[in-house]
Amino acid sequence: MWRLGIWALLLAPSYLEALGWTRLVEKDGVLAGLFGSDVSWLRDLVMGPAGVIWVLGSRGVPFAFLAVSGVVRGLGRDFEDAARVHGAGPWSRAKIMIGLLSPGLWSALAIVFAEAISDYGVASTLAAGAHFPIATFALAGAVTTFPSDYPTAAAIGWLLMVLVALTMLAQRAATRGKSYAVLSGRTRPVRVVALHGWRKPAAFAGLAAFFLLALGVPLLGTVFASLLGNFGTLTAHSLTFDAYRQVFERADLLAPVLLSVRLAVITATLALAGGVLIARLLSRRGSAARGRTAASLDLLLLAALGLPAIVLGAGYIFTYNLPLVTSLGIQLYGTLTLLVIGLLAGALPATSRLLTGSFAQLQDSLLVAARVHGAGPARAWQSTVLPLLSGSLLWAWLLAFADRLLELPLAAMLYPPGQQPLSVAVTTLVNGYDFAGGTATLVVACLGILLVIGVALGLFRLLTPAGWRRWEHR
Repeated sequence: MWRLGIWALLLAPSYLEALGWTRLVEKDGVLAGLFGSDVSWLRDLVMGPAGVIWVLGSRGVPFAFLAVSGVVRGLGRDFEDAARVHGAGPWSRAKIMIGLLSPGLWSALAIVFAEAISDYGVASTLAAGAHFPIATFALAGAVTTFPSDYPTAAAIGWLLMVLVALTMLAQRAATRGKSYAVLSGRTRPVRVVALHGWRKPAAFAGLAAFFLLALGVPLLGTVFASLLGNFGTLTAHSLTFDAYRQVFERADLLAPVLLSVRLAVITATLALAGGVLIARLLSRRGSAARGRTAASLDLLLLAALGLPAIVLGAGYIFTYNLPLVTSLGIQLYGTLTLLVIGLLAGALPATSRLLTGSFAQLQDSLLVAARVHGAGPARAWQSTVLPLLSGSLLWAWLLAFADRLLELPLAAMLYPPGQQPLSVAVTTLVNGYDFAGGTATLVVACLGILLVIGVALGLFRLLTPAGWRRWEHR
């Protein structure tokens, strides 16, 4: 149930949660309509830095969970048992475990920081309505105004990348010169400990409160927007399911859905293949030249995470529309290929960062032992790496698929004429004042993605050996 909540929070666009809070606390919003009271104190709290920090922070929890959970599954219990034997107390054991989880924790920190600093949905909704300016909103304004102020946009983009690079430098300084390889042929799986006494209700209450604030509010705003019609009021007589019925009856929405699914599958598969290669390179320990190469690649990946999607899309347009590029026979402008390249550029850095912590736990002796016993390179990976990391690989693919399916800035700037992706089609409905149809389509799309995730996890459980599932669940 909690993992489903994580994915639901991951799939909901950031502007959806921001609009949900806005719809809840505004003067004629849900609280005012339900209770007939002015909640000015809550509105002042939400429409400001505290609200922006909460939305961006709650949006980062799924990324942190996916980055750390793979490391936790492969940690094993040998180190904790050794600490118990030597008389270590709870705090000492926790300190040891946190140290061993450092690759995943630092990866989570870097990913969440980059996602928060490059987010545009919150900047254009909650922060803009609260007159709390954020860099990405100023950057988008410099690009979209006429005449466009490209020097200002470029300066802000470089500033964002420099800030992300500083985070990467802090990560490398914290983990430099240390080894976190804990997976070997003798590693025992993590022992699941059931909570007893007051810990169980406390954990349940904490998780329930978090998901209520992070998911309940945007869900409330979205559902009311889709059920009230385009200009409804908050009364029982105005609630209707006409918008959901039209989603399945309108043929013009079927083509965008199929196109977005196809693009998301292609992009997620390519991002997983590239992410495995990059994560393996970043986690290997070797010569100084290899270390410098990995450091440079790590810097580029984190810089790409901090680059706003709207700037990335504009860069693709300017580059592939140049006469020089056209004269070289590169005809990518206005094609789906360019859109796939843009989507892949946005998915590859996050996928590789998510897999880095899991690959850092692999000891090279596993592959060496397989090769000594006569296995070729492919067979060695299949018999050693794949069983241990299958769960992490599956979650990385699902993350890339779900994220790219509802991606808006790149899709809006790079889609070919007459081939609208799902996010562009939804935005067109909302901009055309079809609020009910747009929100209903978005709800249906999120439910469809959750269905795909459930099917993928079910097939993984049915088709993979029991040993693979042991590592995936623990």
